[in-house]
Amino acid sequence: MSKKKGLSVDEKRSRMMDFFFEKKDFFTLKELERMCQKEKGITSMSVKDILTSLVDDAMVDTDKIGTSVYFWAFPSKASQNRKRKISDLTSQLEDLESKKLALTTSVSKAKVGKEDNEDRSELLAALAERREEKSRLMSELELYRECDPEVLQEVQNQTTVAREAANRWTDNVFSIKSWIKRKFSFEESVIDKQFDIPEDFDYME
Repeated sequence: MSKKKGLSVDEKRSRMMDFFFEKKDFFTLKELERMCQKEKGITSMSVKDILTSLVDDAMVDTDKIGTSVYFWAFPSKASQNRKRKISDLTSQLEDLESKKLALTTSVSKAKVGKEDNEDRSELLAALAERREEKSRLMSELELYRECDPEVLQEVQNQTTVAREAANRWTDNVFSIKSWIKRKFSFEESVIDKQFDIPEDFDYME
């Protein structure tokens, strides 16, 4: 004999709401655990979780009176909640319908003048050819970029800056060599060898 299938969460929620609507009274958690198991087949272990979910969804009300916490739900409030939900959904539907109409109108306006015809097809083909020609010319222009006067001038400017910087460092090296010779009485050839300075080290022309 197959084992009886337990209730799903939705079934437990529905049965607990039926319990509240039928009783129209206030209950503590312990009372609900005992009565819902007996009358609605909801295991006492799951009553608290189901009750909490219903409270979170504002389907069941709760309040602390003295040292006890009570729970209740009346059909009248459920009816009001359903009416409010229907009103909210109706409002959302109307808003979406309005947006859909606006978008449909925008699409229709955007299509004006873009209908498929012989003239438009020819213009599009000509545009594609011009774009392809532009791409080809840009590629050729890139090949001759090194001969561009502006590019050549920029290279010349950068070369001048680099040469001036190199000569400044060369001047610094000569100054340091001079200081070492005076301070330690070293021969210049010894200094060059010690610091790997080439014999032809000099300023750049």
